[in-house]
Amino acid sequence: MRRSRWLASIGACGLALLALLSLGGCAELGYLRQSAAGHLRLMAAAKPVDEFLAQPDVSADLRQRLLLSQRMRSFAVSELKLPDNSSYRRYADLGRPAVVWNVVAAPELSLQLKTWCFPVMGCVGYRGYFDQAQAQAFAAELQRQDASLEVQVYPVPAYSTLGWSNWVGGDPLLNTFIRYPEGELAGLIFHELAHQVAYVADDTPFNEAFATAVERRGAAAWLSGQASPAAREAYAKRQLRREQFRALTGRYRQQLAALYAGPLSAAEQRAAKAALLQDLRQDYERLKAEAWGGDKAYDAWFAQLNNASLAILSAYTDLSPAFEAMLDHEQGDWQRFYVQVQRLAALPKSQRLQELLNNKSPGAH
Repeated sequence: MRRSRWLASIGACGLALLALLSLGGCAELGYLRQSAAGHLRLMAAAKPVDEFLAQPDVSADLRQRLLLSQRMRSFAVSELKLPDNSSYRRYADLGRPAVVWNVVAAPELSLQLKTWCFPVMGCVGYRGYFDQAQAQAFAAELQRQDASLEVQVYPVPAYSTLGWSNWVGGDPLLNTFIRYPEGELAGLIFHELAHQVAYVADDTPFNEAFATAVERRGAAAWLSGQASPAAREAYAKRQLRREQFRALTGRYRQQLAALYAGPLSAAEQRAAKAALLQDLRQDYERLKAEAWGGDKAYDAWFAQLNNASLAILSAYTDLSPAFEAMLDHEQGDWQRFYVQVQRLAALPKSQRLQELLNNKSPGAH
C-alpha cells in the first residue's frame, strides 16, 4: 500500500521509551531497549529546519518541501488550534523508507487484534521495530508459537510520542514522508499533532479515529485556502479512491465479523472466510480496472490480506465519521471540538464508545 501512514501507530516505538523508564527489568526488556535506542538515534539525527535551509548543498526540492512543511506547521496552530511546540520544526534523514515496521496479529477466525501492554501507553494492538528484520523475526516467532495466528508486517513513515519529546526538540519531520503530495503531507502533520491533544491508554480505535478526523478535515482546510487548484484536484482524486477502498474493505469486514460470531463450525467458517476473501480480491481487481485506470496503490496491502490487516485498518476508519460529526456539531470550532474529545477521553470506555456511536451521522464521511 502506497500510503501506509494510514496504518501508522501512535507511538508503539516512541512511547516504548517511556515504558522502558517505567519497567526496570522484565521479559520485554530486549524489545524495549531496541525501541528506546531507535528513538534516541532518531532524535539525535534531527536538526532544526532553519539549519538545513542554511546549508548550500540542500536540494531545491528538499528546500521547497521543508518550507512548505513549516507553513503547514504554522497553519496547524493558527487555524486548527493544534499544539504550538517544537514538534515538526526539525528534520532528519534516516536513510531508510520507514521509521518503524509494525507487527499486528489476529486469530484465524476473529477480527480482534492481539495486544501488548506497557506502562504509560497502555495496551495496543501492534508492536513497532526500528529494524525491519527484527519485525519480520518477531512475526515469524508469533506464528511459530501459534500457527493459527494471522500476522502482518507493515512500514510506518511517522509516529507520535504524544508530546513527550518536546523537551528535547519534539517529534521531527522525516525523509520517510517529507515528499508526500501536498494534501497528504499536511494531513500527516495534523494527524500526528492531534495525538498530542488527546490520547487514551488501551483505546487505539479512539486515538486513531480522532487523529484521522483531524487529518481529513485539517487537510481539506489547508487545501481549500493554501494550495493550488492542481494540488486540490490531485488530492480529491486520491481521496475518492481511499473512500472507495475503505467502503469496499468495510463491507467485507462486516461480513467476516458476522461469520465469526455465527453458529457455523470452525471448518465451515474457514471455508466461508476463504470465499469472502476471494470475493474481496476480485471486487478490488474490478474496482482497480474499471474506476482507477489500473492504479496499483493498494496492491501491497492486498498482498498481505488477512484478519490482522483488516482489523488494524478498522481502527483508523470505523469511528472517524463520529469525530467529524462532533466537529460539525461544534460548527467547525476546533477548540470546542477538542474540549469535547478530551471530555470523552475521560469517560469509561463503554460510555465513550456509546457516545461516539450516537454521534455518527449519515452525512459524515
